[in-house]
Amino acid sequence: MIDIRLIRETPERVEAGARKKRIALDLGPLRELDARKTALQQELDRIRSEQNAAAKSIGKAPPEERAKLAEGQKAAKLQLKEKEEAFGKLETELRALLLRVPNLPAAEVPEGKDDSENVEVKKWGEPRRFEFEPRDHIALGEAQDWIDVERGARIAGSRNYFLKGDLSLLEGAVMRFALESMCQKGFVPLSVPTLVRSEVMIGTGYFPGGEEQAYRCDERDDLVLVGTAEVPVTALHQDEILKCTDLPRLYVASSSCYRREAGTYGKDTRGLYRVHQFQKVEQVVIDIADPAKSLEHHHMIVRNAEEVLQALELPYRIVNVCGGDLGAPQIQKFDIETWMPSRKSYGETHSASRFHDYQARRLNMRYRDEAGKVHFCHTLNNTVAASVRMLIALIENHQCADGTVRLPAPLRPYMGGRDSIGKPLG
Repeated sequence: MIDIRLIRETPERVEAGARKKRIALDLGPLRELDARKTALQQELDRIRSEQNAAAKSIGKAPPEERAKLAEGQKAAKLQLKEKEEAFGKLETELRALLLRVPNLPAAEVPEGKDDSENVEVKKWGEPRRFEFEPRDHIALGEAQDWIDVERGARIAGSRNYFLKGDLSLLEGAVMRFALESMCQKGFVPLSVPTLVRSEVMIGTGYFPGGEEQAYRCDERDDLVLVGTAEVPVTALHQDEILKCTDLPRLYVASSSCYRREAGTYGKDTRGLYRVHQFQKVEQVVIDIADPAKSLEHHHMIVRNAEEVLQALELPYRIVNVCGGDLGAPQIQKFDIETWMPSRKSYGETHSASRFHDYQARRLNMRYRDEAGKVHFCHTLNNTVAASVRMLIALIENHQCADGTVRLPAPLRPYMGGRDSIGKPLG
């Protein structure tokens, strides 16, 4: 949620930001509600001031007049109550509209309508040139009895799967390596809830607008399955005032993630690229409201993910996400796309986002500076590793001609010291 003062003082800037993100925005109703709220606030202040003055008059009045003066105050109290209720309704309506206003994109965000116009800013590694006909991850996984999509779909519907044997172990190895890499950098590991209240989805910017992508439990419980550990980790300090001396807070969490993938019917139906459930290690930064420091953190969390990919010998590229692909909450986002031979292209594996105080305002997450003044925090997050897409890249890029898969050195300690998995295929 952006500071409403931006809408009051520079509405054209807010509207321009929405246009860059290709998000329809009409600030008229919001500004009208805000003006009504401001006027009603002034009226409430006046009535309360008059009531306070009247109360003092009653206290000074002779005993025989107090009852009469007190009776006259009943009507004023009733009027105040009615206006307070009206004010509360206005606040609710105004917040609902504010939640729909997108964050302002940074000047560095390129123009563009969708992901086809994201701008490449870096490339690392060269896609492997195979001396044999490589298998895609499904063909390889089924031949090695590592993947069972048919039974996954039978018990849980389309876009579900079983990982078996060494591939299941490899998933755990990747997650563990990613988690421990972050712990070595000073990030605090967390085990987090993957069921959260709707207010937390609102607080982190996923609702309103992203409801169709989420799995909601029985309305009786008002619980939603998260699509990323970003949600519970960022909300860890909801409604708190932190000490500036305790910032930045660096957190990392490994969790299951759930996404409906609504609107992707017929897209990426083969394989594990677009599924409903996966594992992910997520890094989150919470710090003071300093745009320069936020930018430093943004580059840092991208480097953290790069180091994991480089250690696993996976070619990748980084793109600066354009306005039309950016989404409502982000100031700026860098996607890391890893080379996947079966796609003959790079596939998104990481998204690094910075938000300034957009999430913190919604979560009421603040800190007190050294002068005692309270501010909203800045937040950032990025993937460290997302399991199935990383597995696609790993087994496709490191497969051998005989159908076995070479393990990069950092994963071997988690795989019993082996340097490869799988049996030679005929």
